[in-house]
Amino acid sequence: MYPAYHKPARAACYKSCNHAVRMARSSSLFHQRHQFYYSSASSCFASKRYSRVLFKRRIMLPRYPYGPVANSSENTMNGYNRKSPQKRRYEMPKYAVPPKKKTCKERIPQPKNTVAMLNELRNGLIYKLESQTGPVHAPLFTISVEVDGQKYMGQGRSKKVARIEAAATALRSFIQFKDGAVLSPLKPSGNLDFTSDEHLENDVSKSAITVDGQKKVPDKGPVMLLYELFNDVNFECINIDSAQNNCRFKMTVTINEKKFDGTGPSKKLAKNAAAKAALASLCNISYSPMVVPQKNVPLPIDDKSSSMELPQIHADAIGRLVLEKFMEVIKGQEAYSRRKVLAGIVMTENMNFFEAKVISVSTGTKCVSGEHISVNGAVLNDSHAEIVSRRCLLKFLYAQLDLQCNQATAYQSIFVRNTDGQYPYKLKSGVHFHLYINTAPCGDARIFSPHENDTGVDKHPNRKARGQLRTKIESGEGTIPVKSSDGIQTWDGVLQGQRLLTMSCSDKIARWNIVGIQGSLLSSIIEPVYLHSIVLGSLLHPEHMYRAVCGRIEKSIQGLPPPYHLNKPRLALVTSAEPRNQAKAPNFGINWTIGDVELEVVNSLTGRTIGGQVSRITKQAFFDKYGFLMKNLPGILNRSVTTDYGQTKANVKDYQTAKLELFSAFKREDLGSWLKKPIEQDEFVLIE
Repeated sequence: MYPAYHKPARAACYKSCNHAVRMARSSSLFHQRHQFYYSSASSCFASKRYSRVLFKRRIMLPRYPYGPVANSSENTMNGYNRKSPQKRRYEMPKYAVPPKKKTCKERIPQPKNTVAMLNELRNGLIYKLESQTGPVHAPLFTISVEVDGQKYMGQGRSKKVARIEAAATALRSFIQFKDGAVLSPLKPSGNLDFTSDEHLENDVSKSAITVDGQKKVPDKGPVMLLYELFNDVNFECINIDSAQNNCRFKMTVTINEKKFDGTGPSKKLAKNAAAKAALASLCNISYSPMVVPQKNVPLPIDDKSSSMELPQIHADAIGRLVLEKFMEVIKGQEAYSRRKVLAGIVMTENMNFFEAKVISVSTGTKCVSGEHISVNGAVLNDSHAEIVSRRCLLKFLYAQLDLQCNQATAYQSIFVRNTDGQYPYKLKSGVHFHLYINTAPCGDARIFSPHENDTGVDKHPNRKARGQLRTKIESGEGTIPVKSSDGIQTWDGVLQGQRLLTMSCSDKIARWNIVGIQGSLLSSIIEPVYLHSIVLGSLLHPEHMYRAVCGRIEKSIQGLPPPYHLNKPRLALVTSAEPRNQAKAPNFGINWTIGDVELEVVNSLTGRTIGGQVSRITKQAFFDKYGFLMKNLPGILNRSVTTDYGQTKANVKDYQTAKLELFSAFKREDLGSWLKKPIEQDEFVLIE
């Protein structure tokens, strides 16, 4: 192989190769052998000439082992094959137990579904999708199949269910089952998944979020459910409001180019609120506490097919309209934007919320001080926001009746002539009023713990704490039961230092649901007007709220003169609930009525405006408007008006009868006696 004159080099080369073989036997790393071989070759053939000769003539040294082999006697070296790598054979342990062979057990035959049964009896059937209806989260499929020239239909919440129903209908037409058995191939699942079609029930009248025929709050969170139902979901934090040391985040979710807003004290809660608003609008899925009707909350008396819940999209629209109107009217007077309670009334025609109008907006939490009560009806006794909003509504009703005084503007009024009743006027058909309060009204509706599982039943045998009439405290917040008060209030006693007590907002709302919100004076002109719904911004407990506004007297109320009746307003909670405000309540409140140029700021302790003027929603102002209507309104039979305010109210017989029956109902239920103001405050006369 090598030239003769290179014997020393050849000997050195063979010596190096033997050394490499010994290294290979002691090491299993190929790169070490490879590197050692070429280092030896380079030392032996340092000359470039000899290196070129070796590679040109393809002089190769003996190959080195790469893979393991079974026997060293067959061209092996240290257990490795020189030619090709092989895997080591696995040998079982000497005492190992051989694996058991699988035995084919007899399987229990599974029942066939109706499609398989029909295909065995009739070949070549074609199932055709007829239609797809229903919302996105609960579609309804209709599939038909033609058998022997006859078409059979089937409906279901998935194509599979509809196909099976169509096959079952076809089978029933020519197969008589034993003992009248009913085909039910699919069983309802216990855990409902809105994204699956395999578990849905055959009964198409049931919703995927129903329990015992009633709507149920979904088990999944709103954000998770929104991501499961829609692919293109984008959340964005667009605003952070840190006013009044009360940080508020605003999140917007965009789905199919539609935007939905949500607010909350944290980004997480704001995101949940936005998701709830989107689900309510797009899928009619509600997380309201009113979704699952409570055991003590019956259906409204005027609509047994509906529930006490106002649709979530309507509730959100009402809350949004009031909040936007408040921000609009407060511009330029931001110093009076501080508030704890915000209320407003929204009017709709035929439940069209796209054209809804905000009638009134108000704030306030306190009552007049005893030393500022008026004998002329010139102060506001109760400046709580919901009470002030109702008084603003009275101002609006008087303005609408003023339109009837002129034949050219009569068509613009929400009232029409009542030709078949004892009252000259009544509301137009389809006109509804909705009250919004950002928290539960004070009194019985707010006496509960929001973080405890309260069943609404007081288990104490000797105490009847639920439903008690309660009174507000002069110049303070909160209420006390009327049984703890001092009974009849007198004018001189209040001036001497006795606290002036006012009935709670919960009790006044319960009164409105019997006698109406139009007041005693207007009750001689128009039929009673009732609230259609009450929407809260926080602290809605279905049982407590229902009991406070109408439930506690529904069994004892009787003898109401028609058209007076017990009204049961629908209840709802907005998706963007307001957090608890720990700031001190201001001593002022604002009020605004549609048609007003600017808002009015009232000092709650004095009952007058901050400039010391008489408010535009006092008893005195309404008595003047009433006197004008009695003189100029068409259709009034008896136009005589008693100049005494208290006597004029007492002359409205039906209203007074309904009010006395309300007081008697509270007494029959042992809930306390209605506490009245000193009678001297109503003994003022109409100014001519």
